[in-house]
Amino acid sequence: MIYTVTFNPSLDYIIKVDDFKTGEINRTSDEKIFAGGKGINVSIVLKNLGHDSVPLGFVAGFTGRELVKRIEDLGISSHFIDVGNGYSRINVKMRSNEETEINGQGPKILDGHIEELYAILDGLEDDDILVISGSVPNTLPGDMYERILKRLEGKKLRVVVDAERDLLVKSLPYHPFLIKPNNKELGQIFDVTLKTRDEVVPYARKLQDMGARNVLISMAGEGAVLISEDGEVYKSEAPKGKLVNSIGAGDSMVAGFLSGYLKTGDYHEAFIKGLCTGSASAFSMELATEEEVNKLMHSLTQGE
Repeated sequence: MIYTVTFNPSLDYIIKVDDFKTGEINRTSDEKIFAGGKGINVSIVLKNLGHDSVPLGFVAGFTGRELVKRIEDLGISSHFIDVGNGYSRINVKMRSNEETEINGQGPKILDGHIEELYAILDGLEDDDILVISGSVPNTLPGDMYERILKRLEGKKLRVVVDAERDLLVKSLPYHPFLIKPNNKELGQIFDVTLKTRDEVVPYARKLQDMGARNVLISMAGEGAVLISEDGEVYKSEAPKGKLVNSIGAGDSMVAGFLSGYLKTGDYHEAFIKGLCTGSASAFSMELATEEEVNKLMHSLTQGE
């Protein structure tokens, strides 16, 4: 089974405002509400691609109940812990002349709630996949990634980590199956600027030397790079399309990679499916569907 962890999930209120102006009354021209959070995005796209998963994390209040309902309405069985303090956050994401985000704080999480999460994770079995992604709210210990990975170290799990800087680097001694920084995040780790696919390769290899098994680098319009654990380097430009919504594209890439790997066991196939799944989400207001992914895969492999 695949499990995804989102420490601070949200309801994402996505609005479009034509020519937004500060200090004035602005009206939306379009609005949508989604269950949000990096791990949740991974679970939704996995479901779209035909794979079941179990989202884990913490929720609270009426927003938490709505979040769980929206996930379960998609046919996804979740196992969230209701912390009973405050509310799951609402994140406002505004499309106008520029993209603007206002993210809420989220509920207070106590030690007992953390122990409940540990108890769930202790039940994971060999060959399960665990995706840990996103930031750690200030109501949790800053080393939550390390605590979880250390706790699960004796299990034969395939762990995926999608996080920034220290959270990512400190996970490497636990040999995650896959990590997915983007080129900007990779550059921040080593204090360099990385713009081309060729430039990211030596730094991705450094992350392998530090413990990662497979390193997948997303590069938005530049495409992506995979350094697989068997030493192969896969590089590709991005499929052609119009950027509509960048939110969730990286999470979609993770889901697509896992889907491709689980179906074929081939890293190149997983890489191409991951790239096309991330692009399919970027080209749509909603997360990628299987039809959209297959269309982009055909286009990319046929060179159209």
